[in-house]
Amino acid sequence: MTEITRLFDFPYYQLETYNLDAALVTKYNGTWVKTSTKDYLDKANAMSRALLKLGIQKNDKIAVISTTNRTEWNIMDIGILQLGAQNIPIYPTICAEDYEYVLNHSESTYCFVSDVDVLAKVRKVQANTKIKDVYSFDHIEGCKHYSELFELGKDESTQPEVEARKAAVSPHDLATIIYTSGTTGKPKGVMLSHNNITSNALDASFRLPLLKDTETRILSFLPICHVFERVLIYLYQYAGASIYFAEAIDKIGDNAKEIKPNLMSVVPRLLEKVFDKIIAKGEDLPGIKKSLFFWAVRLGETWKPYGANGAWYEFKLKIANKLIFSKWREALGGELHTMVSGSAALQPRLSRIFAAAGMQVMQGYGLTETSPVISVEMYANHHFRVGTVGKPIKNVDVKIADDGEVLVKGPNVMLGYYKDPEKTAEVMTGDYFHTGDKGMIDDDGFLKITGRKKEMFKTSGGKYVIPPLLENDMKQSLFIEQIMVVGEGEKMPAAIIQPNFDFIRGWIADKNLKIGTTDVDIANSEIVIKRIQKEVDKYNKNFGKWEQIKRFELTPDIWSIDGGHLTPTMKMKRAIIIDIYQDLYDKIYRV
Repeated sequence: MTEITRLFDFPYYQLETYNLDAALVTKYNGTWVKTSTKDYLDKANAMSRALLKLGIQKNDKIAVISTTNRTEWNIMDIGILQLGAQNIPIYPTICAEDYEYVLNHSESTYCFVSDVDVLAKVRKVQANTKIKDVYSFDHIEGCKHYSELFELGKDESTQPEVEARKAAVSPHDLATIIYTSGTTGKPKGVMLSHNNITSNALDASFRLPLLKDTETRILSFLPICHVFERVLIYLYQYAGASIYFAEAIDKIGDNAKEIKPNLMSVVPRLLEKVFDKIIAKGEDLPGIKKSLFFWAVRLGETWKPYGANGAWYEFKLKIANKLIFSKWREALGGELHTMVSGSAALQPRLSRIFAAAGMQVMQGYGLTETSPVISVEMYANHHFRVGTVGKPIKNVDVKIADDGEVLVKGPNVMLGYYKDPEKTAEVMTGDYFHTGDKGMIDDDGFLKITGRKKEMFKTSGGKYVIPPLLENDMKQSLFIEQIMVVGEGEKMPAAIIQPNFDFIRGWIADKNLKIGTTDVDIANSEIVIKRIQKEVDKYNKNFGKWEQIKRFELTPDIWSIDGGHLTPTMKMKRAIIIDIYQDLYDKIYRV
């Protein structure tokens, strides 16, 4: 039996243990196309042989950029890694100038792209890089198709050399450099070894309810270039699960109905959007149906794990499930029982409601630098507690520094930042990595994250404010799409808010209000501003007077990755948002 110590060992283990007919499944031209474990490895080996012919040496860097998750990404991953070369995944949504920076900083020599949009950005900067050639997964005129390399690698006479290269790869060799999305400054290249990621996938595997004796269907849509989804992909291979790659984020509902997934990973922003759509549909229901719908939602808001609310609550929950929540599950295929959430804090309210609806959300915590999983919830064995990120996984040691910072030690901690020993030294104290997050560990060993060290600020009155706590509460409002709390060094906390334009347009129509419905009209409407003030007042009550939001301004546009407001993992670029809306900031504090 294959011992898993390097990333390319995962599919070989799967071949020996499960030999799946549908290891990786991607939709092409309206049809789901299955790739078996054997075909997956045959293609990966053909790719390795082709890369040998292209002259790829140990420690060469090959960039892979894809707008969607797909079978080809995984074939490339294994084909590159088993030669002792490194896979450099790049976020497709960053600008061409950032492509140029990452391609040059990583010294990538070949680049694989998914489609015409990514190709256009690469072509724009290719002359300024060391990229010798570009191959595409889609058929694009004027670009070599990656299938040409299967032809090049058809000759199996060089397979012994591939095997020799594989054997020479040490678990502690560099496997990949993942460039952090960068809320400030240039992205840093996080160096992760085979052992970093492999140990993390294996140690985290105990926390996921993956059935080894029946087929588990996974829907994958979070960017595979992000270490969170990538580690899960290896973990799913280890567990013998069939991985279906969603066509796009706006096709998740359709794809879920088609494949009926049992498990998928999410980010809180997605769950917030899903929940907002569910609530909007509930608002449109007539009479008794609407009353029943919101009765079920209120019931869900008070859910507690392990039947802690008692038999009468569980009886009412059964009724709510039959009448209301079953329809929510059907919208996602009907068989989804678990979602793994990462990347940002999840509102406890959503955790309760989705769990009440039979779709438990297991919140996890980690960073790219920790490969990434530090802790994650699990419903079994009482490892689940709302408002926490679970307990640290096996072999990962977490301690809280005197200033409240979360420190981590374990085999998952990165090798360092590529070409940047100074920044590496800044985040390490001995074997402990400084996460930059503040947290606490309760008496039962559950970890709770309270905010980023850098995001916490002090007002001119000397009072500390933790923006994410306020922001998460305020985002429960259907009127608020995005919110950023500001006020460092100022006399009071305030907020810059992006209204939920779609919801507000529906609200305007329902109320027959005589106001314009463009985004600019909404952001400038006194009626809308007064209504959002009611929402702010409502959630302010949960906080001390010194940290309550005293003023806010609405932005007339939607915050986006392309607009520079958000990172590719949907985190706010706080300094840039203030820069973009300096006029609104000045209106709050200077006028």
